[in-house]
Amino acid sequence: MSAGANTWRDWVGFASMVVGMFMSILDIQVVSASIAEIQAGLAASADEVAWVQTSYLVAEIVMIPLSGWLSRALSTRVLYVLSALGFTLFSVLCASASSLPEMILWRALQGFSGGAMIPTVFATAFLLFPGQRRTQVSVIIALTATLAPTIGPTLGGWLTEEFSWHWLFLINVVPGLAAAASVWAFIDIDRPVLGLLRRFDFLGLILMAAFLGSLEYVLEEGNRNDWFEDDTITFFAVLSAVSAVLFFHRMLTRSDPLVDLSPLGNRNFAICCLLAGVIGVGLYGATFIMPLYLGQVRAFDSFEIGKAMLATGAAMFVTGPIAGRLSRSVDLRGMAAFGLLCFGISCWWLAHLTSLSGTWEIMAPQAMRGFSLMFLFVPVNQLSLGTLPPVALKNASGVYNLVRNLGGAIGIATLGTLATTRTTVHSLHLHEQVGWGRMAATNALAHMTQLLTATKAGAAHLAALRRLSLLVQQQALTLAYNDVLLVMGLCFFAALPLTLLLTRPRAAPAH
Repeated sequence: MSAGANTWRDWVGFASMVVGMFMSILDIQVVSASIAEIQAGLAASADEVAWVQTSYLVAEIVMIPLSGWLSRALSTRVLYVLSALGFTLFSVLCASASSLPEMILWRALQGFSGGAMIPTVFATAFLLFPGQRRTQVSVIIALTATLAPTIGPTLGGWLTEEFSWHWLFLINVVPGLAAAASVWAFIDIDRPVLGLLRRFDFLGLILMAAFLGSLEYVLEEGNRNDWFEDDTITFFAVLSAVSAVLFFHRMLTRSDPLVDLSPLGNRNFAICCLLAGVIGVGLYGATFIMPLYLGQVRAFDSFEIGKAMLATGAAMFVTGPIAGRLSRSVDLRGMAAFGLLCFGISCWWLAHLTSLSGTWEIMAPQAMRGFSLMFLFVPVNQLSLGTLPPVALKNASGVYNLVRNLGGAIGIATLGTLATTRTTVHSLHLHEQVGWGRMAATNALAHMTQLLTATKAGAAHLAALRRLSLLVQQQALTLAYNDVLLVMGLCFFAALPLTLLLTRPRAAPAH
């Protein structure tokens, strides 16, 4: 396709694909603020209801790499429409679920069907739009992929509070149907290769599902279940490791692999996959840690948390067009390095939280995080996919998005474990500082007791002890979250040398 050949049909069809991708990514996080309400509605325990989130993630992460093969076999249009319709149908079934097993089944199928929409959009952007227009669509994709997980918990909390938890899923119906209809009408960029269906690698699919599904389960449930102290976590970790070895061997030795790993032989693509993993750590890790701090330390509700996080999304909207314009004239490698540096600085800046830090105190570093994300997503997307031949884009897009999601899963698991560990360490240290031998501690306790004299003296003393203990826990959590933010920042600083290994990209031939 030559420059200037894109029509309004291309733009409308692609915009519809982006809407579907937004809903798919949004559904990863939209239930997180409303788990308690879903738990009550389905009469589930706290441990059981976690599967509402986990089942979606496990199924989605299996579909993402599979989407490249399915897109070649069915065509981009057919795969996307089937994915959008399936996602919509299973969203309705999630809303109508009356028991936890039903919900888990429909959530898994919702994640599996919706997972194809994410990499398909990335591949279509580079197949449908030539040269400079790829920069414009890269900005749109970057905004969508980063904004959806950022606003997910806030939107979910608001919907549940104003209506009911069923609307977490029902909001997908109109956008899903509209996206399917629009893509069917306006997107037609390739032909199906139906002969591939006769050579479908069922064993490869089983190995991939065992590898990625088990890995996602271990990462999601490990911290909650004390990692390898739990027999189930150990079993799935071993299953994932064994399946991974067999899966990679099969993909590398078959002539028609289910997931083509050959794009990893391209140095730029391989390095950008590593950078995508780091981006996943920051993108999902920050939206995991900050709501925890605001909820546990500051006792913010979901709406207040959403307001506190708004600075990140606002900065993305402002920075996106700037990053897109700059990417046309500056070295993309330097731009990516600048984004990594700024994200690391934003984490270091944010890692000075106190128990009184609120919306205004965290606004500037949150805005800097949004600013840096645009300076990361746009060049890394271009450097990874923009120089690959069109025939490799579909599989490469699946691998690239898989690595970013895995980076997020690994990041959340690691940061969650670190937060738990550091909270214990800081709590023990602080308890030593408020022992009976510490004059400042005993004076503070006596002062609290005097303030609580409305009750009996004994009750006032116990209440003061409890309040002092809660203050210690609050400070321990704050220090732990600061430690986690510092570690996250170090990940971005450590990734800076990777940009030196990238080569200056040459434009791939237009499709």
